[in-house]
Amino acid sequence: MKHTLSVFTLVCLLGLTACGKQSSTTAVTRPDFVADSAYRYVAEQVHFGPRVPGSEAHTRCVAYLVHRLRSFDAEVTLQQGTKINYAGQPQPIYNIIAHFPGDSSAEAILLCAHYDSRPWCDEEEVYEERFQGVPAANDGASGVGVLLEVARQIGLKRQESKGHTPIDIVFFDCEDMGTPSFYTGMQRENTWCLGSQLWAEEFAYSSNQQVSDKYEYGILLDMVGAANATFPKEYYSMQGAGNYVEKIWRQANRLGHGKYFSSAMSYPIIDDHYYISSIAGIPCVDIIHYDAAGNTGFPYWWHTAQDNMRIIDKNTLKAVGETVLSCLNY
Repeated sequence: MKHTLSVFTLVCLLGLTACGKQSSTTAVTRPDFVADSAYRYVAEQVHFGPRVPGSEAHTRCVAYLVHRLRSFDAEVTLQQGTKINYAGQPQPIYNIIAHFPGDSSAEAILLCAHYDSRPWCDEEEVYEERFQGVPAANDGASGVGVLLEVARQIGLKRQESKGHTPIDIVFFDCEDMGTPSFYTGMQRENTWCLGSQLWAEEFAYSSNQQVSDKYEYGILLDMVGAANATFPKEYYSMQGAGNYVEKIWRQANRLGHGKYFSSAMSYPIIDDHYYISSIAGIPCVDIIHYDAAGNTGFPYWWHTAQDNMRIIDKNTLKAVGETVLSCLNY
């Protein structure tokens, strides 16, 4: 994960905060979501080591994710391509796409997260410690772990009945390849979220798409596993998918997860959802941990070696997983 755009004024942000009242008393059916499973999926990714693009750990993680998704009866494809990275070099990209078919007349729902690790701990205070891969337990693996458990539950339900909403789950590569803070070369635009840029461009322009032709909306999960996480209403999400933000946040409140899903607004965040919306034209909501008190806008462990399993909390995984599942007709 990415960076914030702090040039917008508070007045601009407040213009988007008006919304319907959230209900915390309405009874809802609690979906099946096993937090222990999600936690295990996070730990299994972290066990490979930093999943830096081009590394052995990255390759092993790709094989692991494809195997897991296929075991849940998903139709899995690997989207390969390249984008120019921060240094001006072609960066190989491997996006993993899982498709759960459904009613052909219904618009699909897109669920996504990134699985790669940032190659540098460039927020470490000690300069010499910045040149190592981030363990990426939360910034990457947590969103993937939640969606793997979501996929498992979708697979179980699809064995019981028909007529479901089509659902695609995409694990993006090279999200965290953005320009490192210590880089002194030429500064380039759009160096973050390379995998989602590739996916969105193919969706928008290719006549031979390997994904659903239509999406109602998308949900991006990023940094969704830390204890006492706070997920505010992100600016670009409200701008392009505000009605879905309100739907998801109301559902979280009904499930008793209101302490995680804040009614506060965050500054604009350049994340995968930005390109899904701006390039592919799909309304997309970013559920992301934001810390207004921090200098970066993100928690203390962001892009450091402290982003490890010690900060992952099953209660947070459960809150996010239950909320996402309850918004699907799966």
